[in-house]
Amino acid sequence: MLRFDVNLSILFTDLPLLDRPSAAARAGFDAVEMWWPFDGPTPPRAELQALRSAVDDAGVRLVALNFDAGDMPGGDRGVLTSTDRFLANVDVAVELAGSLGCRILNALYGNADDTPECRRAATANLRKAADRAADIGATVVVEALNTYENPRYPITSSKRAFEVIDDVGRDNVKFLADLYHLHRMGEDVLDLIDTQAHRFGHVQIADDPGRGHPGSGRMPYRAIFERLEAYGGHIGLEYRHEGQGAFDWRTA
Repeated sequence: MLRFDVNLSILFTDLPLLDRPSAAARAGFDAVEMWWPFDGPTPPRAELQALRSAVDDAGVRLVALNFDAGDMPGGDRGVLTSTDRFLANVDVAVELAGSLGCRILNALYGNADDTPECRRAATANLRKAADRAADIGATVVVEALNTYENPRYPITSSKRAFEVIDDVGRDNVKFLADLYHLHRMGEDVLDLIDTQAHRFGHVQIADDPGRGHPGSGRMPYRAIFERLEAYGGHIGLEYRHEGQGAFDWRTA
């Protein structure tokens, strides 16, 4: 049976962040994920504790968490090549994840030039993050994004993401297969699942076009879900929806 979790950074956004875990529980989910929800890499302890309490009190599990990715609403898409900021966040993010039983940490690459210097910085920082994540039995994942919405993000294909992962050379660094972004870039997502699912650390979904719920676009989600039966991990619902009925597709 497929296991879905709700990304609280893109769904239930009509509610304050601390109210979203309980909203997910009321909607029938026992697992959630989120982008880094704080301003800056090292938030006050009180803010960290408030989030822990909200997740614990809701009775849900945090299954995936982004490292600090900068100002996402302002266009940032990660700080992996900004060594000081990224490394300042690593211990904080790993500690938060560990305290909530979260075992997936997403390191968005960032809006960086794909130069040898940036690649060296990213590789070194991913190794440090992976080594620290290993202390709590966690996996660090690398994600490819589409160029239409993220024109300065250099990791835009599964092939390029796998190259980054291979350069890092850590067993606990894997691929975040965001099927929406990959499909938007023209990849055959069914073939990708069939041939590379063993390298997936996490999966996220939305439909293309529109980034709505499965069934709202043209992606072959019936076949996708059949293929993902063999994957076994959580599948993050990372689509946009306003109003009622965000999860009606699950029983349609």
